[in-house]
Amino acid sequence: MSTIDIIAVSTAAELDRFIELPVRLYKADANYVAPLMLERREALSPAKNPYFQHATTQFWLARRDGRDVGRISAQIDSLVTDPDVGHFGMIAAEDDAEVFSALFAAAEGWLAARGKRRVLGPFNLSINEETGLLIDGFDTPPVMMMGHDPSYAARRVEALGYAKAKDLIAYLYDIEHELPAAARRKIANRKPATLTVRTLDKQRYVEEFDTVTSIFNDAWSLNWGFIAFTPAEIAHMAKSLKMLIDPKCVAIVELNGEPVGFGIALPNLNELIADFGGRLLPFNWLKLLWRLRRGARTARVPLMGIRRSVSGSLVGGLAPFLIIDALRNGLRNKGVQQVELSWILEDNRSMRHVIESLGARAYKTYRVYQKELTR
Repeated sequence: MSTIDIIAVSTAAELDRFIELPVRLYKADANYVAPLMLERREALSPAKNPYFQHATTQFWLARRDGRDVGRISAQIDSLVTDPDVGHFGMIAAEDDAEVFSALFAAAEGWLAARGKRRVLGPFNLSINEETGLLIDGFDTPPVMMMGHDPSYAARRVEALGYAKAKDLIAYLYDIEHELPAAARRKIANRKPATLTVRTLDKQRYVEEFDTVTSIFNDAWSLNWGFIAFTPAEIAHMAKSLKMLIDPKCVAIVELNGEPVGFGIALPNLNELIADFGGRLLPFNWLKLLWRLRRGARTARVPLMGIRRSVSGSLVGGLAPFLIIDALRNGLRNKGVQQVELSWILEDNRSMRHVIESLGARAYKTYRVYQKELTR
């Protein structure tokens, strides 16, 4: 067997190879959607992604016989509350135990040398970006900002001593489904007059985005693995998503005029770029603009939250149904037929109960793995 060389990515050309590798590895997988190269270069650029303001990273390529056969990243995020924890991510490799072993040895060694005792992942690059390795639901393509992995990847990772830390569930919801009768009755009979739902005011877009991310940071603050969005990340996300956000597909719940909950639905960009092979040039950018205007048939709700001050109350119980119904109406008017609600922690029973009561079905599972490191 030929030797596997592990190369620490240090040049723009090597980074391009790092980004492009999965496109070649998974070209036979009909459900793989190549991300846009332009977007990936920005996401992995310390100059453009504010994640790098609080994190240190290293990327590697595995090479055999003059050919790239795998990749991995390791990250140390200063916002992680446990100082013993480091992250891995961006894993993609041929179905070869030696390649996986060599890649993880590089990432684990780098983390251990910097004092980390435990590794969690995959995070690409943060828990607020793509999270988890796909372990169920390989028969459908991923929606935007969600990963897609070959079925062998989990087996190879587990063979290296990694065990489940947490599962993340993605639900598929047919928006023709009405709210459950019990929820409709509760809204009709018990909703306070001061509890209202509105759309996003695009004239105050930056202020509105600050509001919803503030709710998100509060709502998720006690959840497993939570890392708050920084002001720089909020500003970057607001700018990145502006072209995709339709004000009618943002629902903001207010109590006595104060925002206490929100949900954002985005058109499924992956549906629109599935045939691009990751390229916008020379003419795919024109196709994308036309397709965005025409609209997607699928969407995703990536951000949703209810302030902790009202969770557990009548308002907190009604708010998710009000949000989902408002998003449902906005999406239906745009011709959307199905929406992914993701991701949901496996042990977030209250939210899973709400989603399942809508008739949504769990159709993909992503796993975050952990391993103790030896020094």
